[in-house]
Amino acid sequence: MSLWSDVMEILSALGSGDSWTISKSLSSQGIWVVGTFATVLGGLIVTILYKKFPLISRHFERSVMVYTYLAIAIIIFVEVIRRFVFSVQAPWSTTFPPVLFLVMTWFGCSYNIRLRTHLGFAEFRSVMSRRLQMGCLTLDMILWIGFCVIVVVTATRVTANSAANFQILAGTDNFMQWWYLITVPIAFILMAGRVLENWFEDIANFRSGEVLIKPTVIGAD
Repeated sequence: MSLWSDVMEILSALGSGDSWTISKSLSSQGIWVVGTFATVLGGLIVTILYKKFPLISRHFERSVMVYTYLAIAIIIFVEVIRRFVFSVQAPWSTTFPPVLFLVMTWFGCSYNIRLRTHLGFAEFRSVMSRRLQMGCLTLDMILWIGFCVIVVVTATRVTANSAANFQILAGTDNFMQWWYLITVPIAFILMAGRVLENWFEDIANFRSGEVLIKPTVIGAD
């Protein structure tokens, strides 16, 4: 089967809405074409959205991080008291916090991409010429987008497989695993948006003569 046929099969399966059909179609190599297109296009849409609505850009990911962290803390605090004082415990109290931690981690990664607090070799790159600096920043963009594509594709396959097999979160009766697994490809599409947002900013700085490599501090705003 040709790559184009695989792509069309995936699009048809997505249109059907059937989890088993979707999971089966995603096993083909066409998922890499669809995944790359979805990641780049989704990243561009996210970049435009953040530019149009700066309030979302400033607070969305941080709000997800803060509220999921608070939820984790509250669940652990309450269930520790219930377990050691009242000798009772909710069966999902040991499985749901890791789910929330997963959500907090990936959305936090997206926000820290924007802050450029990832490994950037700023001290080394600051002594380079502007063209080399821009080349390194472009290479960063390409590598990050490639990384996002890989995660979006693999995480989407895992999510579809979980939905097709009706996997339920341990300790619950009806909380499907794919409900939180799908947050991984979503978070990495947001991450792609942050990567493109930074790169467009770098291009503007390069053309205007602004400083390209700036020191960053974890937790800065």
